[in-house]
Amino acid sequence: FVCGLSSHVFANPQFQTGDIIFHISKSQQSLVIQQVTHSPYSHMGMIVNKNGQTWVLEAIQPVQYTALNKWIARGVKGHYVVKRMQSALNVSQKQKLVKNAEQYLGRPYDIYFEWSNRAIYCSEIIWKAYDDALGIQLAPLQHLKQFDLKQNEVQRLMRQRYGQNIPLNEQVIAPKAIYD
Repeated sequence: FVCGLSSHVFANPQFQTGDIIFHISKSQQSLVIQQVTHSPYSHMGMIVNKNGQTWVLEAIQPVQYTALNKWIARGVKGHYVVKRMQSALNVSQKQKLVKNAEQYLGRPYDIYFEWSNRAIYCSEIIWKAYDDALGIQLAPLQHLKQFDLKQNEVQRLMRQRYGQNIPLNEQVIAPKAIYD
């Protein structure tokens, strides 16, 4: 993996299409994601080199490409971690991966973390792109009930989003699972 603190990166050859980048988001739900997963990293995306620039394909509102330097700047203190498959992806694999992930461009961000394609969240798009395009399951899927749901902030956010019907059996993938 590559770790850095720079917030000014363009078409850098150290980043390859298909690399997975993680940071600590400044979003409202970031702390909750950190608490339920016991991980500092609460957001992730996939590096894509195209048109002479390095981008992050990410599920925010909506799913979109974000210039790498802007993506890094959105994280806490500009810290990020990049991970790469141990066996390098070839050009054909990278193209299939990007094409598969791009099918989600413009879709809304999934605040309910449902395992559907109607809306999609950050770790879901990366997991599905690798699985659907290359048959690589980056981490085992989990169920919502497997996470640490005890903290007050977590309980409050779940009641706000789900009411009394919290989908504890919903299949999910967290940034931490892919990071690990």
